[in-house]
Amino acid sequence: MRLLPWTGIDGRPCYLSTDDPDSLLSRLADDIEAAQLASADQVLAGARAVLGDTGAGEHALRFALVRAVESLGEVLRVAASRGERITDQRRPDPEPPYGSLRSPSDTSGPPRAW
Repeated sequence: MRLLPWTGIDGRPCYLSTDDPDSLLSRLADDIEAAQLASADQVLAGARAVLGDTGAGEHALRFALVRAVESLGEVLRVAASRGERITDQRRPDPEPPYGSLRSPSDTSGPPRAW
């Protein structure tokens, strides 16, 4: 299950159930995540500029903070979604077809095929 970068009308998370990372919805979600990350980069630059401006008024500071909070929420959602997909992709290594390989000098038990 993939956490999508948007919510339903009720504000609850939306998920996509697919094993195909190239499906139409998977690619749409990838594009939206990329746009959200690019936007967050711009918001960060703008917030830094406002904070560096000693003459910035309350309106400018409030706007920068609101946008930074929105972007942080989006970035955290992208991170959670990607983290879940990394965890889902981790699988234990399969056993080798002939069991574990031993050195030819190991004479305990039957020989293994090399």
